Amino acid sequence: MALNLEAIELIRQLKYRYFRAIDTADMETLKGVFTEDATVCYVGGTYRFEAEGRDNILQALEYAFHAEAIAFHHGNHPEIEVQSDTEATGLWYLRDWFLDLRRNITTDGASFYRDRYVFRDGRWQIRHSGYERVWEIVEEVTRTPNITAHHLAKHGKKLPPDAE
Repeated sequence: MALNLEAIELIRQLKYRYFRAIDTADMETLKGVFTEDATVCYVGGTYRFEAEGRDNILQALEYAFHAEAIAFHHGNHPEIEVQSDTEATGLWYLRDWFLDLRRNITTDGASFYRDRYVFRDGRWQIRHSGYERVWEIVEEVTRTPNITAHHLAKHGKKLPPDAE
């Protein structure tokens, strides 16, 4: 069976765009990454987050990757299977780190993303994205680190003091 290398490469670029947009709070780019009817399910050691619909997903991500956070998502080892000209699946190994200065915690971990993609209107988009943790370490930050660069401070959503 011949591999659809063009579709595989376009899906790789899509997922890389997703990781970059998450870490930089680029909601406009994220809007183009997801289908309008997209779903997500992220399962960590202490949480399970599910959302339906691109607008709901974007709103949740905007609040998660706020101006008082620092995020790092690195996706590796993609296993992309193209089922047809319009459908594909992907398995990605995620390595991530997150600092929440509002709650004074870091989350360090790894996950396996399992995604479903569709080709619509001349481009691949994420129809479903989800992960389950392989491992996760959550630690309290007892001393604010010396942050010398902080993209989300400039570009992330400014949350009200009482926001969770």
